[in-house]
Amino acid sequence: MSGPDCAKINDFVIKIATVNGTGSASANMLLMKAIFRSGIPVMGKNYFPSNIQGLPTWYEIRVTERGYVARSGRVDIMVAMNAETYSRDMREVAPGGYLVYDSTWPRPALLKREDITTIGVPLAKLCNENFNGVRTRILMKNICYAGVLVALLDLDLQHLRDLLAATYAKKPQLVASNMKAIELGYECAKATYSCPLPVRVEKMSKTEGYIMIDGNTAAALGCVFAGATVAAWYPITPSTSLMDAFKAFCDRSRTDADGRKNFAFIQAEDELAAIGMVIGASWNGARSFTATSGPGISLMNEFLGLAYYAEVPAVVFDIQRVGPSTGMPTRTQQGDIMACAYASHGDTRQVCLYPANAEECFHMAVQAFDLAERLQTPVLVLSDLDIGMNDWMCREFKWDDAYRPDRGKMLDKEQVEKLEKFYRFLDKDGDGITYRTLPGVTPKAAYFTRGSGHTQYGLYTEDSADYQLVLDRLLVKWATAKKLVPHAIIDAAAHSDMAIVSVGSCDGAIHEAMDLLRAQDIGLDYMRVRGFPFGEDVERFLAAHGVIFVVEQNRDAQLRALLTLETQVDKAKLQSLLHYDGLPISSSFIVEGVLAHLQRGTKSRSASAI
Repeated sequence: MSGPDCAKINDFVIKIATVNGTGSASANMLLMKAIFRSGIPVMGKNYFPSNIQGLPTWYEIRVTERGYVARSGRVDIMVAMNAETYSRDMREVAPGGYLVYDSTWPRPALLKREDITTIGVPLAKLCNENFNGVRTRILMKNICYAGVLVALLDLDLQHLRDLLAATYAKKPQLVASNMKAIELGYECAKATYSCPLPVRVEKMSKTEGYIMIDGNTAAALGCVFAGATVAAWYPITPSTSLMDAFKAFCDRSRTDADGRKNFAFIQAEDELAAIGMVIGASWNGARSFTATSGPGISLMNEFLGLAYYAEVPAVVFDIQRVGPSTGMPTRTQQGDIMACAYASHGDTRQVCLYPANAEECFHMAVQAFDLAERLQTPVLVLSDLDIGMNDWMCREFKWDDAYRPDRGKMLDKEQVEKLEKFYRFLDKDGDGITYRTLPGVTPKAAYFTRGSGHTQYGLYTEDSADYQLVLDRLLVKWATAKKLVPHAIIDAAAHSDMAIVSVGSCDGAIHEAMDLLRAQDIGLDYMRVRGFPFGEDVERFLAAHGVIFVVEQNRDAQLRALLTLETQVDKAKLQSLLHYDGLPISSSFIVEGVLAHLQRGTKSRSASAI
């Protein structure tokens, strides 16, 4: 082993290259959680193919004492376990970095870079000698490399023992075999190489009060706390785990001692049926939702228009992925911003929420149900694959036990009986929101729920004036919604004329990029939009800045387009920084984009002076 001896403590990136379907996910998760239990901030991102097994997959673990949550754009330690991607993986290692590989077979091509250190461990040989069965040996080899990294990084081996015991509490034989594989790798690395590496961990106490959870699980938990009792869905990557988590939570918390379930969980025949079930259940008074991705949103458009016009609450989680069409189902993107904002045909605007991390997925799930019932309209929560399927370190969730669902303007039987007449679509308060009842409360509250033309009294019509009256009132409700959606998060500490505006999972990369730019004496203000329609806070921020970088993860600048359509911003002020290769955005992409713009401006001013 040779190479530069540059110490990097609690600030490095490990990338693990394996083959999909070989059990590497378990090993990678063990490593990340062991680092987390050492009190060190850490994040993990999984880049996996859409097939079941056989294609290359990568897992990136960033150890970051400053708590950054975005990709750094570099690799310090590469664990190259896939022969098909060896050369590619080796090229990714930063100068001075390390490449760990299975030396059971000679790999002369790995020795071509003299600016990195290669660490060979005979993983296959170790497992072949100690385990029986082809499948078992393949699985144990991936657990074995975890032991190698434990030694190289100076991790506490006890953390892995504890994690295995918790993971396989009901299968102690798996604890023993996995621990044996870890110890084989650990002892071999200790005996062969000088451990730990200069790139290593040191215990900290920066994870107290934090948990690790993926956004889909957090959203599912939020649905439970919000009081959701009906979930209808059709399987689609990357939203399926949200529904799986919701069912698991409900099986534990909404099932009586006698086995009676107090919730409905329905796998529909397609996305159209799923959203139809959700709207029907919501109309009947249940808090109901579905989860899908871009292709599902496309199919749900007509029903979403029905719910908008008939004013029926519904909640939809859109875990965005790469499009168009099937695209790359296991890669991340923010390509549904426009599709969700104007979902359905005609003059339709939909309320949207934009969480940036797992913690916001939890809280915005609750907000979505309250908003949907208060505004009597669909609410779409736009997460993405990066948030939804990757584990995030976030603060422990706090819950107010005094919370009660906001059912909005809902009349009970006694309230209806006091009325001279009940009119479903008549605005009595001037906020565009009318009063509603649940089916069967009293015959006096009967009305038609229909997607065709209706009057403010709930009667069918094709009269132009009556139709326009209802449509205009929906605009008044839209204005009310501007005051109710979550406010934008604004950081104007730089007092700069330049600013960044963004949405969702770009947030972590932006915070890190702003730190890096600040180190170069470049200060920017920042606004993260959290809801649509845009409120007055968004208008004020846009008006106050001369140059605005709009950072988003799609090709066609959808957030920028929405801002120009829905606010008074001068389009010329908006400079797009567009990232859409399917991988999560990195801070380096943003820094380079800002610097490139500034350099163009400097050259332009120099040319003008000449």
